[in-house]
Amino acid sequence: MSDALPPCPACGEAFTYELGALLVCPMCGHEWSADAASSDADRVEEPEVKDSVGNPLADGDTVIVVVTVKVKGSGGGVIKSGTKVRGIRLISDGVGDHDIDANVPGFGRMQLKSSVVKKVV
Repeated sequence: MSDALPPCPACGEAFTYELGALLVCPMCGHEWSADAASSDADRVEEPEVKDSVGNPLADGDTVIVVVTVKVKGSGGGVIKSGTKVRGIRLISDGVGDHDIDANVPGFGRMQLKSSVVKKVV
């Protein structure tokens, strides 16, 4: 391997280091194979996450819940339509088809489906 390590493909920071056969970014925690870093043919792009009306979502966006959502688990309850959720984070390893991790007012941190939210423009 060469002396200069490639920047992180997730966040673009140049502070990567080797950990066995992997390259690791200390800024965002992303890990990837050193072989995949050398070939762009292996690069897989993550699908774009869109809200209920087709607007693309990004980390840090503010969204509004567009339908009343029943909350399963301890206590139960519902998230009412019109609830504003700030600072969302997109995830790819959510439960089922949940692709948003957010701190919902009155409920705390939970995962939401992008199909039940609308981006605040």
